Amino acid sequence: MDVFRLSGLGVLSAALLIGGCASTAVQTKDPRDPLEPFNRAVFRFNSDFDRAFIKPLAKGYRAITPEPVDRSISNFFYNLADVTSAVNNLLQFKMSRTGSDVGRVLINSTVGVLGFFDVATNVGLPSYKEDFGQTLGYWGIESGAYVMLPLLGPSSMRDTFGWAGDIMTDPLTRIDDTTAHVSLLALQTTDRRADYLAAGDIMDDAAIDTYSFLRDAYLQRRLSLVHDGNPPLTENKDDVWKDIDFEDKKPDKPTPAATQH
Repeated sequence: MDVFRLSGLGVLSAALLIGGCASTAVQTKDPRDPLEPFNRAVFRFNSDFDRAFIKPLAKGYRAITPEPVDRSISNFFYNLADVTSAVNNLLQFKMSRTGSDVGRVLINSTVGVLGFFDVATNVGLPSYKEDFGQTLGYWGIESGAYVMLPLLGPSSMRDTFGWAGDIMTDPLTRIDDTTAHVSLLALQTTDRRADYLAAGDIMDDAAIDTYSFLRDAYLQRRLSLVHDGNPPLTENKDDVWKDIDFEDKKPDKPTPAATQH
């Protein structure tokens, strides 16, 4: 599993589409983000780490990697992701999409030379990206509190639990050789980060509250993905996370009447 998850990086470009030309952001408490002080601290750490290590590496990778090679490397990792997608489409009883994902893996892994060439798309098999967070959402589990994870980026309580399933179905986890495993994870992370260099630069230069912008874009994108692009106008009120108190509440002060004897 890549260090900067695709759903975290990809949301940069999604944020630009959702937010348009927003130039200011009024910071108000968002009920979806009860952990905001912690999340903002982690966001600052992630941003500093990215600027110091990941972004320079991605720029160097982009500078020395020919575009056809870069595209083939991306195709290789997308082909691996189709395995997880097939499992989750099956768990959601989306049989036609399951068949498309299985067909993609078979064709791209053979005719497409281990997935380096996306032959399946050219023969009419589209990619339906699903993960275990989406599957949990499909079966009625609400997203819960938004959370910013160290190095991994934006997530939610539901999606964080869903990562356990994503890891189990990720073919990269089946590689026993530690050096090969770590090398592929590093390549995957660098390749994904390089794909969003331009979007990241625009976000950095925009006069907005980047944290809030990224959070809102992530939550909107995940809601759309769970509902296959057709989210409900209002979210389900039966949220299994709503009874969990993420804040330390101070005891109520006694009223004057209560102190009188």
